[in-house]
Amino acid sequence: MKFLAIVLCALFMTGCQSADPLSAKNDPKSEWWELAFTEPNYMKVWVEDSSVQDITGKVFFRTGGGTAAGGEPDDGTESARGWTGVGGSGKRVVGADLPVRIYVRWQSIVEQKTWQAWVDIPEEARQIMVKSTNQRCPETPEKSARFMASVYLGLAPGGVVQVWVRDSCRRPIKVARMQGEIEPLGPEQGRNEGRYAYPVGEKSKRYIENYGIPYGSW
Repeated sequence: MKFLAIVLCALFMTGCQSADPLSAKNDPKSEWWELAFTEPNYMKVWVEDSSVQDITGKVFFRTGGGTAAGGEPDDGTESARGWTGVGGSGKRVVGADLPVRIYVRWQSIVEQKTWQAWVDIPEEARQIMVKSTNQRCPETPEKSARFMASVYLGLAPGGVVQVWVRDSCRRPIKVARMQGEIEPLGPEQGRNEGRYAYPVGEKSKRYIENYGIPYGSW
């Protein structure tokens, strides 16, 4: 009878675990995570290069670049101040384990300066990344967990880099902030005769004329 009681108890516990409404064990998920870039409103950037070092020590080069996610809302407000949203599609870092450090080099179009930085990713961020795809959001347990974990690098004038990951409820969680340094060789490390990817847009010009570049707000 004692053995039967132990078996029944074990079966009961297994059943409880499998019935966990927050479990994402059977939800579809990617084996890789994605790296994405975002910018403050009107503060356009061009990402020249990025690399990732993962927890095994391996370095992955050319992990993403180009434009970043941002906006130009004609609402008459100082919307470039601070971060009004974190989003944008990224690129999968195929073959990489969880990140330890990320390198990024980018052009700040509105400043006509080129910045670079190595950003340390804290353990807290890696834990959130894992949980985001392995546990459903407690607020919406009927919905599948996130398909892919994400890291967002926010690139702002003055060489500021902010880092977010998304939790199981898809909320952006700030996990790091870094001050970059000027790339002494300029855009494209001197291979483009000092030319930037594109000129400052008219909307960005008007915004800066009215409000300036809000250094210190990022």
